[in-house]
Amino acid sequence: MSDHVVLHVKGRVLVGPEEVRDELWVVGGRVTYRRPAAGDVRTVEGWALPGLVDAHCHVGLDQHGAVDEATSEKQALTDRDAGTLLIRDAGSAADTRWIDDREDLPRIIRAGRHIARTRRYIRNYAHEIEPDDLVAYVAREARRGDGWVKLVGDWIDREAGDLTACWPRDAVEAAIAEAHRLGARVTAHCFAEDSLRDLVEAGIDCIEHATGLTEDTIPLFAERGVAIVPTLVNIATFPRLADGGESKFPRWSDHMRRLHERRYDTVRSAYDAGIPVYVGTDAGGTLPHGLVAAEVAELMTAGIPAVDALSATTWGARSWLGRPGLEEGAPADLVVYEADPRADVRVLAAPRRVVMRGHVVG
Repeated sequence: MSDHVVLHVKGRVLVGPEEVRDELWVVGGRVTYRRPAAGDVRTVEGWALPGLVDAHCHVGLDQHGAVDEATSEKQALTDRDAGTLLIRDAGSAADTRWIDDREDLPRIIRAGRHIARTRRYIRNYAHEIEPDDLVAYVAREARRGDGWVKLVGDWIDREAGDLTACWPRDAVEAAIAEAHRLGARVTAHCFAEDSLRDLVEAGIDCIEHATGLTEDTIPLFAERGVAIVPTLVNIATFPRLADGGESKFPRWSDHMRRLHERRYDTVRSAYDAGIPVYVGTDAGGTLPHGLVAAEVAELMTAGIPAVDALSATTWGARSWLGRPGLEEGAPADLVVYEADPRADVRVLAAPRRVVMRGHVVG
C-alpha cells in the first residue's frame, strides 16, 4: 500500500477495554479519528486491537545461541503474522538492530544480552561473570539496550543438585541501582523461590517466569509493584525437562515438577494480589515463535479474566512498556480480527489483517 493511500478501519476499534470506536483512518502511517478530506481509501473491516505485545521473546536466538539474520528475520515474521507487533526481547546474544530499519517487522525493545553467573546458564547465551563484575556488566547492557537489563537470577547449581540463587544481595543491590541511575529497568529470570526476596527488596522492576512465588513473597511483589511475565507456554515444558534430568539431579527434577504443578495457582494468586501480569512466550530458545495467542489462553486457564488477559498483551502491556496503542497520532500498528476478542480470546490465533506503520503486511 503506497503512502498516499488512506486506510479506513471500519467496524469496532478497541482503543481500550471499554473505549470502543466505530472507525479509524490511517494517514501517513499514523492513527487518526478525523475523517480525511480526500485520498485513495482502502477499507478493512473487523475488530481492531493495538498490535499485540510479547513481553518475553528472543529474536536472534535459538537453543544453541545467536542465529544469522535470515533466521532472525523468519522469527520476527512469524511473530508479526501472529499479530505480535511489539516485542520486549528479554536477552539475546545477536545484534538485531538492523530490524529497526525494516518497516515490515515488529518493533523491538531490547534488554541487551543476558547476564549470568559463570557456568550457571545455557551455553552461548549470556555474559557469564562473577559478582564483582556485575555492576560493570549491568552498566554496559543498560547502555546497549532499550531501557531494560536482563539478569539470570537463579539456575541449577550442580553441587547443590537444585536451583539456587546466582547473586549475593549486595551485588544485586548495587547492580540494580546502577541500572536505574542509567535510566534502565531490570528484570530477572527466576524459576525458584530463593532469589525473589533479595531481588525485589533490591529494587528490581520485573521477574520472568516467577514460578517460585509463595504466600510469603506475593505480598512483597504487590507492595513494590513488581511485575511478572509468567511465560506459561514455557513452564509447560518443565515435566519433560525434569524427566531428562532425573537420573543426575533428582532434587532439581522434583523441584521443577512441583513448580509446574502449582503454576496456575501461582499466577492466579499473583493476579488476585494485584501484581501486574503480562504476556510473554519465551520464544526463541527451544520454543517456536508466534505463540502469543496460546499464552493469553494460558493466563485465562490460570483464572485471569478474559479482558485482563487481553490487556496483558495489548493496552496494559503497551502502557507498561511506554509505547502507544491506538491513540490519535500514534503509529498505526494494529491487528484486525473477525470477532470481538474480549468475548472469545481464541480469535487472537487468526488475525484477519495485520497493519504495521500504516501498511497492510498480513
